[in-house]
Amino acid sequence: MAILWRTSALAHRHAEIGGELEDWNGMGTAWFYDHSPERAKADYEAVRTKAGLMDVSGLKKVHVVGEDAAYVIDRVTTRNVEKIMPGRSTYASILNSEGKFVDDCIIYRLSVNTWLVVHGTGTGMEQLTSVAAGKNCSVIFDDDMHDMSLQGPVAVEFLANHVPGIRDLAYFGIMQTKLFGCPVMISRTGYTGERGYEIFCQAKHAVYLWDNILAEGKDMGIVPVQFSTLDLLRTESYLLFYPGDNSETYPFDGETCGDTLWELGLEFTVSPGKTGFIGAENHYASQGKERFKIYGVLLEGTTPADEGADLLQNGEKVGVVTFGMYSEVNGHNVGIARMPVACASPGTSLTVRNGDGTEIAATAQEMPFYDKDKSIRTAKG
Repeated sequence: MAILWRTSALAHRHAEIGGELEDWNGMGTAWFYDHSPERAKADYEAVRTKAGLMDVSGLKKVHVVGEDAAYVIDRVTTRNVEKIMPGRSTYASILNSEGKFVDDCIIYRLSVNTWLVVHGTGTGMEQLTSVAAGKNCSVIFDDDMHDMSLQGPVAVEFLANHVPGIRDLAYFGIMQTKLFGCPVMISRTGYTGERGYEIFCQAKHAVYLWDNILAEGKDMGIVPVQFSTLDLLRTESYLLFYPGDNSETYPFDGETCGDTLWELGLEFTVSPGKTGFIGAENHYASQGKERFKIYGVLLEGTTPADEGADLLQNGEKVGVVTFGMYSEVNGHNVGIARMPVACASPGTSLTVRNGDGTEIAATAQEMPFYDKDKSIRTAKG
């Protein structure tokens, strides 16, 4: 049984609409409001066509403050943080000494020596705390800060009615402002492949903001969306989930857990020419030695791949589909898969075998399947 040591101020709101709170990062999170396929479909379509509001407060928010804050973040993450100006953020990876992925994060630069690192299930905070020891730097875990994610085409339309300048906020930009009279930080980030925003607030304001967004946004089609909807959205948008797509969930025989950025397709998170971050030497040495590749699969028909479905080539298992989804909105049946390097080429013939034995013809395809040129999530105005 999971030990829930963190509490979302929105827990009772989730319970009121049928939310089953399950553990994520030690916090009770509304994975489901309703287990029915109809609810999953409706939530997915709401985000793709209107907008959905999700409670993602289970993300860990870590303030890194002080003269040596930039050094600490630079040592722990794969990005050259000195290039991040106040009011901007960036996506980064965190590696262990072996050069293997252990977490991802978004780095927000709030002011000259004040940073916020938001990460998921991995050991990001532990790495930051370890490197900060003895430095002129404080690492502060902030569980009072809550995070609501408003994602979808009408998100900017809604916020524009309340937040001056929101249309000018660039992708991965941040602004300190107010919403319904409450102090908030809004970042143009998300985990859906849509134009979306994350709204950071104090716990005492979370329910008030949640209620007002849903009440005023109802006529625009804004609805509360269960956390599990993110799996559908992220799959077609090539957004990985740790540890769901990683060897912690799908271990190698006779090997310890750990995947390289080259295998995961996350090598772009390393700033060009950067050295000195934890695991740097082993990261560069592992290039060209991939044991597998994260790659897309495009399935025939409308039956999606099961989570963990076998991936076959010529009748033999060669990999696994970590998550699959069928979209009526976009007319495709797709999945994220772990497959041999030789298979990770567009058009490679494969077969997906679900848990009930059903076999579905498929081909390997590049990701993302949705918003391929990222023009939706980066749109201006």
